[in-house]
Amino acid sequence: MQITGIIPARYQSTRFPGKPLADIKGKPMIQRTWEQARKALDKVVVATDDERIRRAVISFGGEVVMTSPLHRSGTDRCAEASAILASAGSIHDAVINIQGDEPFIQPEQIRLLADCFLDEGVRIATLVKKIMSGSDLFNPNMPKVVVSKEWNAIYFSRSPIPFVRGKEKDEWKDAHEFYRHIGMYGYLAETLREITRLEQSSLEITEMLEQNRWIENGYTIRVRETTLEVEAVDTPEDLARITGKD
Repeated sequence: MQITGIIPARYQSTRFPGKPLADIKGKPMIQRTWEQARKALDKVVVATDDERIRRAVISFGGEVVMTSPLHRSGTDRCAEASAILASAGSIHDAVINIQGDEPFIQPEQIRLLADCFLDEGVRIATLVKKIMSGSDLFNPNMPKVVVSKEWNAIYFSRSPIPFVRGKEKDEWKDAHEFYRHIGMYGYLAETLREITRLEQSSLEITEMLEQNRWIENGYTIRVRETTLEVEAVDTPEDLARITGKD
């Protein structure tokens, strides 16, 4: 199976404008992310709508495609990039959507997600990590997911799910295994085209989590657990905290 990694990257960000070009030990963040992804995949492409990012990617020898500035999500941007690549003759069976603000992403996580497609029945896949702290459990900016016995996602929420009846909230973490969502997806190329054509669903709008749209429309999302930590850069303060790492 031919798998292409796509890194959606936009310049505008409410909390951190120009984030993909932020310097990390002499390299822009987008380069750090691209280099890590290339350790796991032969082909990795940056999808952007900004000329500054395009020039930066070309300068370090990466591949880039220009996409619309109107996309609401990284998934939508990946879908356009996938179509552009296909029209140019770059054949791929599946796409892995790699977050551009994770410059220290572990190649093992990308491989774990790619391996999901060894099962011919998998159309969409994502990663989760066990929640170890109560603050993470009740953090609405850290989406949670419940999974079936077959390790397919049942539902994603910003609330702690499931509800633990008969326990005080400070006891919940030890009463059940909770999982947080790691925002990296894999999709079959055909499925990626399909899900981006779906209208927004009520659960997606309520939670502001696009993956609920796919579940509402009958798509199965295979889940794999990672034990590796993921450090995203959402703010300049995040960048200052992690720049000591390489």
